[in-house]
Amino acid sequence: MTMTRAQPAMPAGIDWVLARMRGLEAALPPRDGVAVFNRVYLTVTEEVGHRVSAGSFGNRRAAAELDVRFAKRYLHAVDQASKGRRPPACWRPLFQLRGHPAVQPLQFALAGINAHIGHDLALALTDTCRALGTEPRALEGDFHRIGEVLVTMEERIREELMPGPDLLDVADPLTHLVGSWTLEAARNAAWASFRALWAIRELPDLTEELVDRVDASVGMIGRCLLTPLG
Repeated sequence: MTMTRAQPAMPAGIDWVLARMRGLEAALPPRDGVAVFNRVYLTVTEEVGHRVSAGSFGNRRAAAELDVRFAKRYLHAVDQASKGRRPPACWRPLFQLRGHPAVQPLQFALAGINAHIGHDLALALTDTCRALGTEPRALEGDFHRIGEVLVTMEERIREELMPGPDLLDVADPLTHLVGSWTLEAARNAAWASFRALWAIRELPDLTEELVDRVDASVGMIGRCLLTPLG
């Protein structure tokens, strides 16, 4: 009898995150802007979870901790919006324009990625270092490994959600808009923000000011990415 090798178990925290995201996928209308981003993020989280389980990261525990803390910031924003409260500034454009008929699915996806990478990632990295009692350099390798997954997914997103060449050309506003934002630049900025936050972690007033400024700046970028194009 042929034996099938069992798949490694998904870390419990990642299982919880995936369950929440799948619940949102089932509950939200497919064209809803948050639903568009949620589908993208669900796919990324599934892939990261599989890689964590398979031992593809240098520190399995740290990678799982970061993945869960990172996702919880997005889910908290969802919960805040659903209760009629104000989510962080970086998320507000997506929640405010999620049903706009003149915003394309690709714009929703990139705006969500922008908010999550540009603002949430630095905070999740800082929280992970605190929780594990480690230094930023211990997370750098796995940060780049997760980045490889994100880059692959961004390429797929652009291919799947970008209108076909018969509907779009270099003069189209959508081409210009989505070409003005890159995941690589957002990731580099997130790592720089993380290092700055870690350096001033014992200065709460300065930390709060930096977080607020990053939040507002990322929110402005999100607002631009969600410009209705008619």
